[in-house]
Amino acid sequence: MRARRQNLVTAGPFLVKVIASTLRKGNVVEKDGKLYVILFAENIHPGKGTPVTQLDMRRITDGVKVSERYRTTEQVERAFVEDREHTFLYSDGEGFHFMNPENYEQVAVPADVVGDAAPYLQEGMAVMLSSHNGVALTIELPQRVVLEVAETEPVLKGQTASSSYKPATLSNGVRTTVPPHIAAGTRVVVMTSDGSYVERAKD
Repeated sequence: MRARRQNLVTAGPFLVKVIASTLRKGNVVEKDGKLYVILFAENIHPGKGTPVTQLDMRRITDGVKVSERYRTTEQVERAFVEDREHTFLYSDGEGFHFMNPENYEQVAVPADVVGDAAPYLQEGMAVMLSSHNGVALTIELPQRVVLEVAETEPVLKGQTASSSYKPATLSNGVRTTVPPHIAAGTRVVVMTSDGSYVERAKD
């Protein structure tokens, strides 16, 4: 397998050709000699015509965002990144600080890289940090976290879990919707991808 991978390397020691449909969020690709990190990837299969892969990307050197469409079978240059688990420590004016639990080295990640993940970061949380040549590119959170409901409408008699959801604000400031029987102060499990309610926390 290792030999085969080396045979695939084309434009440099870290680049390999892959088909566009295999690309996903967090991958790094080369376009016109510059590296881009993928923010969003979607394979689109129209009723008629050629299937395409839609990529929203950010140029690593200056942060400029671009959108590109490739045929799903088109070959794209992908750069290999290092995925390593880190522990979140704290945030300050320099950014968000993480520690490598293996060697205790710390790294500061800019706010624009953390992006929408920022409200869900909790002290001691284990995250997956992707980097290329020592530059942090993307952060991957646990799929679910436990948060407290800070504000929501009061519970009314006769309401059940099957009723329509009501708006709520979580302790991290994110707005979501919860079942009618969930009151303020209740700890709930939510998805970090969109803040959606999963269940009442068991602890």
